[in-house]
Amino acid sequence: MDFEEMLQRSPYSLSKEEKEAVLTERLAELTEKHKENCPQYGNMLKCAGYERGKIGSYKELPFLPVRLFKELELKSIPDDQIVKTMTSSGTSGQAVSKIYLDRTTSANQQKVMVKIVSDFTGSSRMPMIILDCPSVVKNRLMFSARGAGILGFSIFGAKRIYALDDDMKLDVEGLKAFLDKYQGQRIFLFGFTFMIWQHFYKELVRLKKEGVTFDLSEGVLIHGGGWKKLISEAVSPEEFKKCLQDVCGLSHVHDYYGMVEQTGCIYMECECGHLHASIFSDVITRRPLDFSECEFGEKGIIQVVSTLPESYPGHSLLTEDEGTILGEDDCPCGRKGKYFKVLGRLKNAEIRGCSDTYAEKFR
Repeated sequence: MDFEEMLQRSPYSLSKEEKEAVLTERLAELTEKHKENCPQYGNMLKCAGYERGKIGSYKELPFLPVRLFKELELKSIPDDQIVKTMTSSGTSGQAVSKIYLDRTTSANQQKVMVKIVSDFTGSSRMPMIILDCPSVVKNRLMFSARGAGILGFSIFGAKRIYALDDDMKLDVEGLKAFLDKYQGQRIFLFGFTFMIWQHFYKELVRLKKEGVTFDLSEGVLIHGGGWKKLISEAVSPEEFKKCLQDVCGLSHVHDYYGMVEQTGCIYMECECGHLHASIFSDVITRRPLDFSECEFGEKGIIQVVSTLPESYPGHSLLTEDEGTILGEDDCPCGRKGKYFKVLGRLKNAEIRGCSDTYAEKFR
């Protein structure tokens, strides 16, 4: 099954055996491509003793630590084919990852993201409220993971407004007018977890005490970017959802896990509270002592693989997050593939999620 054929399939339709074969073929192909076109990557494969003929599964392919993209310029295309450079989130003084995209990779990222998100929101575009400020997306050629997230999800919005101004203050009148205009319609909301809590939820609580309320019972919210700050404030995912429902009636809330190094292949949270790997990606957990694969239910370092990166060798990456794979092909929501839980950052790892890096300002 080639990539175009995969795009015709439902994003959670392959069984374990089918997906194993598809990912092994595609990821081995990408490994060879990047070996030939990215000298640094080729040298790393050589040092790791990589031989294509000895690879029986994508799980045996070499992986790169995600931190390498902060240290090296890794790309498999000439500079004149770069159409976009994305940077990871980082606190002041941190190095950031730089990800170089060509037209093919950029287009495939958008196509796959549409397939994945539409499985949760439906295929129709909706009036959209972006729970952030407009200044984040001003530089289209080189923008952060936060800006990339906003632009990526904006494709699902027919009419869009930013709920916050550039001082991160809630635009109360603008929000009122928008909700009045689209009253009774399904509304799509997108933002990053801590910003939603700090600048949207808390302001709605304050306004409600003054008798000003908003009805978002027809809304569907997708959010991501890390939980570190909120967990430190004793706000669990369950509490986050309950508080939003109490203050504005918002009941359809989906977290997602993703990173700028593998944009497009996000892991969406289903109705059962589980993060899911689509047919375009997979997640593996590895033991820190020898990097062997963990059993289901065992905590380990998260490795992510993606079928999308053609312009840079980001198809198999070891993250700095810990997690647990809960099962495969048997989630009560009905979606096939692995489903898992992220437990947090490795000890002493840099803060890097959009939500968590922004939250550092409030320490």
